[in-house]
Amino acid sequence: MTATAELPADQQEPAIDQRGAGRLPGVLAPQYRALTIGMVALTVLVAFEALAVATAMPTVAQALNGLPLYALAFGGPLASGVVGMVVSGTWSDLKGPTRPLWHGTGWFLAGLLIAGLAPSMEVLVIGRFVQGFGAGLLTVAMYVVVGHLYPARLRPKIFAAFATGWVVPSLVGPVIAGLIVEHSSWRIVFLAVPAMAIPAALVMRPGLAHAGTVTEQRDQRIWGKQAVWAVVAAVGVGVLSYGGQQHGVLQVALLIAGLAGVVAFAPKLLPSGTFKLASGLPSVIALRGLVAASGFGAEVFLPLMLTRERGLSPTYAGLVLTVSALSWTAASWYRGRPKQPFSHAVFLQAGMVSIVLGIVTATLTLNPNVPVLVGVLGWSLTGLGMGTVFPTVSVLVLEYSSREEQGANSSALSLSDSLATATVLAIGGSVFAVIEPHWPIAAYLTAFGLPALIALVGVLAARRTAR
Repeated sequence: MTATAELPADQQEPAIDQRGAGRLPGVLAPQYRALTIGMVALTVLVAFEALAVATAMPTVAQALNGLPLYALAFGGPLASGVVGMVVSGTWSDLKGPTRPLWHGTGWFLAGLLIAGLAPSMEVLVIGRFVQGFGAGLLTVAMYVVVGHLYPARLRPKIFAAFATGWVVPSLVGPVIAGLIVEHSSWRIVFLAVPAMAIPAALVMRPGLAHAGTVTEQRDQRIWGKQAVWAVVAAVGVGVLSYGGQQHGVLQVALLIAGLAGVVAFAPKLLPSGTFKLASGLPSVIALRGLVAASGFGAEVFLPLMLTRERGLSPTYAGLVLTVSALSWTAASWYRGRPKQPFSHAVFLQAGMVSIVLGIVTATLTLNPNVPVLVGVLGWSLTGLGMGTVFPTVSVLVLEYSSREEQGANSSALSLSDSLATATVLAIGGSVFAVIEPHWPIAAYLTAFGLPALIALVGVLAARRTAR
């Protein structure tokens, strides 16, 4: 029996024409090309939109006289995205990923149109909620499409392409958005993406015809109890995001209420054993949250520290993030190559150690005697670790999932990311805001110390990802 015959049906290679004998098809082979290009293009547009809106939102809030709703404009999509992820996972497992993928694209584009044409900040926030729900549907459905249509050999490559699709916009997205806002209208930041996303979605259509459906009869509903739990957890995420930007007693009350919602219902949405770092899939799911919370939790404070404490201009401080984006891209590219020398667990441990070292090294630049270049090089280690871990955990989730579980487990992977990141950013930002006016150095040490500790827990989780 050949090695291919021993694999599950969904992981077997497609038949290869004898004229191409000796050359296995890649992600840009004719049978995959349109689907690969379309999904990566959508990933790039989702990432660009997220970064561009972050740049444009101060101008938007001022133009619409909506500063009181500023925090909700960011927390809203995070919250509705949680619901979208859960619904998409259940829907994909019951009916296949095609419908949630198309619905996600439609909701995402509708949200952008609502926001771009909004006459008031209230309407814009509604558009952001719609957009976040669509992005949640879309992201999980694309993961399931990879599980259904790409053989196991090609999954590292496509997930590396997805990772790069998030990194590349970070190099140019804020600059482009800034130029648009400064020289034209902020509405273009929202309205330009649909014009590009529709052709990208249409490119995928022929390839999605082979995604198929799940024929097994299962006693489960798309809008079942999982969706209800997701709504409650989403409310917790929204309250956390909003509370993190408040002050005084209100801030504390909102943070406690939001955290209670996340802690109470997140375990119901993730595989059993996730919070205990049980071996195999639970640790893989937990690691996705740990790597996102540690990397992004530290990243938000790095430009602030470099500009306030070391006197760098915003442009030079932003270049530090560009360097880490380049190292992230390089690591993702390498993880997509065949014939890797080490096991997944070894790469995951090395990636998390690299993140710890990067955060610690960047923190050293608080000392004025340490050259800023040390922090730049150190932060590139964080990018290297992120680019190593992200595509690897995506591959492992599909490897550990049957075809009927790929939607639920892909949903759990994205949920772990969103819930952990939102929680750490809200708590870390709140603590920083309280300490910084009195003890700036202590505030930065706390802001970087929490993500570093989370990354250390990630090293432990990485050791437990093998089944």
